[in-house]
Amino acid sequence: MKKISLSLLLLAVGFGALLPARAELVLSREDYVDRVHAIWAGQIIAVLVALEFEHKTASVLPIDQHPMRWRGQPATFAPVDDDWYYEMAAVRAFEKHGIGLTVEQLGQQWAENRCGSWGSSEQARFNLAKGIKAPDCGHPRYNKLWFTLGPQFSSDLYGALAPGLPNVAARMARDFGHVNGFAEGTDGAVFTAAMISLGFAQTDPQAVIREAVKILHPSSPYRQSIELVITLADAGRTFPEIVAAVEDRWHLEYPATNNAVSNGGIVAAGLWFGRGVFWTTINLIARAADFTDADCNAANAASVIAAMHGMKALPAALVAQFHDRIVGKGMGSVEEFTPAVDESLSGLARRTATIGEKILAANQVALTGGAFRIPAQAVVQQPAERFTLADLTQFWNPDWTLERAGFGGAGGGMAGIRGITHLDGDILASYPRDEVRACLLRRTTTLTAAPRLTFDAGAEPGRAWELTVYAGNTVLFKDVIASNSADREWRKVEVDLKEFAGRETTLRLYQRVLVPNRQPGNALWRNLVLR
Repeated sequence: MKKISLSLLLLAVGFGALLPARAELVLSREDYVDRVHAIWAGQIIAVLVALEFEHKTASVLPIDQHPMRWRGQPATFAPVDDDWYYEMAAVRAFEKHGIGLTVEQLGQQWAENRCGSWGSSEQARFNLAKGIKAPDCGHPRYNKLWFTLGPQFSSDLYGALAPGLPNVAARMARDFGHVNGFAEGTDGAVFTAAMISLGFAQTDPQAVIREAVKILHPSSPYRQSIELVITLADAGRTFPEIVAAVEDRWHLEYPATNNAVSNGGIVAAGLWFGRGVFWTTINLIARAADFTDADCNAANAASVIAAMHGMKALPAALVAQFHDRIVGKGMGSVEEFTPAVDESLSGLARRTATIGEKILAANQVALTGGAFRIPAQAVVQQPAERFTLADLTQFWNPDWTLERAGFGGAGGGMAGIRGITHLDGDILASYPRDEVRACLLRRTTTLTAAPRLTFDAGAEPGRAWELTVYAGNTVLFKDVIASNSADREWRKVEVDLKEFAGRETTLRLYQRVLVPNRQPGNALWRNLVLR
């Protein structure tokens, strides 16, 4: 992928898009540092109070009375969590490379600091270790969880670095979000960064949501999720009704409990009805729906409120529990950070603001009389970034089309979800979107004089699926593909097509998962050859 200097992008999408859509933002240096500090502290508080509801049943009680605890101990410092560790690494990368930082350089920083504990971020770490550099490490070709919210909860920083400049914030979020996601995943990053940037300039969350969503292309499922929230809210529907509608529409499409699309709708709904009040918003998000990414959602919402109001919006007693320290040696599947973290939260805020001042300067915003005067910037819609599961065959075997595959969610949030369509090297793993209708591979072609179809069909450990091969309307093969061990098991399939020699024929390979007395799972396809 061609590298583009971020500083050039900042100038291109920043000052050139200035329109008098809002009043000029006058932001003192002191106020800027305070709000940046609040963005860091707010997301930490929100995660720690909402963490017990992550990928679990929702709260039915207010959580503002709960003390912050983790590992059974009262809070005495801010621990390291993925919601802010990846942003801390990005600060280091900006300090190392300047505001012309590229996504490949950010990927190198990830590898150096061992970022990537769960979800799409863990997949990115695995890819970086294999030598797959950013942005490829977040692309659907290599990252099976590209549609989840890793980029979204990593994007608060970009809003903080571009106060009042939503297009600048969104461009950084799109580019740098490609380390650990794509399309729906990075759409979440763009929306979040734009909201935080706009939050510096206005204090009405509803106005912020209405404006920020316009930065996404209308074809984006993420935008459609946010617009569903807006439409229902304008129609007078209640918060519980709206989040139920979002979940009913989008969580069925994206079963992973950490998917970006439905969780993004919950963030928007919490902010909409929370009206800029910290505890009102966090309580709403904790009560929003069962089996969501409650802590990450709360953190993103908290960052928007922090950008609007600064440290005064946060519960002072909980801020005090941190004693201005962030400490951590490892997290999740990463046993040891390189280096271990032990630093000042206020110092991190000042370092972030220093980078932000350089980005403001690159967008012709100067510090005059101790304050930045930032002209109003109208939101400019980004080009569509779309990827469908059917697009995976472009990288696997473009002669075949993949139909009715589902996102699934294995490895995405809550454990035990049965399947997920993705590529694993030269293997296509598929799982149906609709278990009744099944999914299939299809090809229509004129067959040779002695045609034969061969491929390897596999199953995940302890899982099974039914394979049926059609030529036209004729069934030529049907059997259950299963693994009865702790490893994947493979079966060589050979189908003689001589009956159809020389004729234009439609071949269909169906995966059905409704196999009696067996646990359903991915179909694994490899070495699909038509002679």
